[in-house]
Amino acid sequence: MRLSVLDQAPVTKGNTAESALKKAEELAILADKLGYARMWMAEHHGTKAFASSAPEVTAAHLAAKTNNIRIGTGGVMMMHYSPLKLAEVFKTLSALSPGRIDFGVGRAPGGDNYSIYALSEGQQPMLHNLYEKFDTTLKLLNDEVPEDRLYDKTIATPSNVVLPGAWMLGSSGTSAIQAGRMGVGYSFAQFFNGDLSKEILDAYKEHFESSSFMEEPEAIVTYMVTTAETKEEAEFEARPQDIARLMLRRGRMMQALTPEEAQDYQLTELDRMEIAENRRLHLVGSAKEIALLLQEEKEKYGFDEAMICSIPHSQEKRLEVYRLLARELF
Repeated sequence: MRLSVLDQAPVTKGNTAESALKKAEELAILADKLGYARMWMAEHHGTKAFASSAPEVTAAHLAAKTNNIRIGTGGVMMMHYSPLKLAEVFKTLSALSPGRIDFGVGRAPGGDNYSIYALSEGQQPMLHNLYEKFDTTLKLLNDEVPEDRLYDKTIATPSNVVLPGAWMLGSSGTSAIQAGRMGVGYSFAQFFNGDLSKEILDAYKEHFESSSFMEEPEAIVTYMVTTAETKEEAEFEARPQDIARLMLRRGRMMQALTPEEAQDYQLTELDRMEIAENRRLHLVGSAKEIALLLQEEKEKYGFDEAMICSIPHSQEKRLEVYRLLARELF
């Protein structure tokens, strides 16, 4: 099975943002050696729980530290940026690391209302034209003249570079058809809502039109995973994320606790029921159990690649997740 990595540069309890970014570098180097297909950095604003606010900058650093793995964004939140700036950034990345850069975009804000308005300098964010913005960016990336009059008299430089891969992210299925029609890859965030269906990926494939960016449809599904040699150890390492997701659903983004703190965290019966329900969004188990589950999901839904996001508190345990999955699935 083809596997890849999603990293959010998590800043877990007792750690720093600087160390989180250094750990992203360590993870990229390991994933490259293990044979993972790609590593994407997420974009988050207005939180101390993640240090990945500028994924395109981190991507440049990771590409310079690796040799074969594709590096990109999962995704850059395009509502905050001009299509011209997006095209120039990713053309530059692709010129520096030709054939290894992925331009993955999301339509979400990646932050709260305060962050959104700060990023738009107090102006009303433009949310109605994101597909058009993506289309304009793709044309600029491909050295074409966009239909948008604001961009039809300029070019995105550097010119004539290898095209980056282009991907649209989604978590509800509403963007699947659009991704297909634009001829780009489609990446579904199963760990957001757990709403993946075969119909969503089938719709993407049925509406796919070949483009300069992709000849055939390619679908990625992203999972939150905590695994270890045994299920018991995986459960121990998973509890901080269980609690963090519980708090997030209640409107509070918190730094993940240590596993020891999480074991002592007082949970109500309702909390425990909610954590059990959330297990469809957070896969926890032994390496063999998770490997089997991913293979079953691939067969059931028909995707091409599983992207793994994993946030154990310790970097050693996090790297071990990716080692174990590589051992079972490569």
